[in-house]
Amino acid sequence: MTDNQLEDTLNRLKAALQAESATARMNTAMAAGLRPHDAYIDVLVERCAVEPDFFVRDMLTWALIQHDHTLTLARVLPELNSEIPQARAQALHTLSKLGDQRAWPAITTQLLTDPDDQVALTAWRAAAALVPDGEAPALAEVLVTQFGRGDRATQRGLSRALAALGDPAAPAIERAKSDRSPAVRTHALATEQLVADPDVGFDVALEAARRTAALHGAPLVEHVKE
Repeated sequence: MTDNQLEDTLNRLKAALQAESATARMNTAMAAGLRPHDAYIDVLVERCAVEPDFFVRDMLTWALIQHDHTLTLARVLPELNSEIPQARAQALHTLSKLGDQRAWPAITTQLLTDPDDQVALTAWRAAAALVPDGEAPALAEVLVTQFGRGDRATQRGLSRALAALGDPAAPAIERAKSDRSPAVRTHALATEQLVADPDVGFDVALEAARRTAALHGAPLVEHVKE
């Protein structure tokens, strides 16, 4: 492919990823993954930051991980510093799907405590997927600082990330059970249930945590945002 041909192909790819139809955009992303080319990586990453449809974004990530992992990693990592929350979140999602532990140092405390709930939630998932052996206890110490945060889905995601760490997360969760905040204590108790039995649903674990807190005379969490 000549330089002019490549430029024309990239322009057509960009245009197709901006099509009005989400189905058309998804098909374009799929095609880019089925016939990967190093030059597509920039275009796909750029679209991740602005694509409004969840399923198309997921296909963009799929397309990216069909490309050379080293090149994709190098292009995705800078997105973690983007001012656009969606760019940060989708980059984290892509890194978790790549499964390359070279990305681990980029999963910073700043991302794990990002003020945007979706970014933080995706960071928790990515961290749980990429954490090296021996780093899980330190990761758990950061994650438990987020107990009580956000709506039900956000809290569920945090609990699942800690449950994925297994036994190394137990000491941090145990300490959080004595926190001054009722929301933190209840969330810690629910997470402890999930660590003990990953098959239990979060809602079941949360209700059990509320009952346990009540039996111990702790204030109940009256409302968790839906």
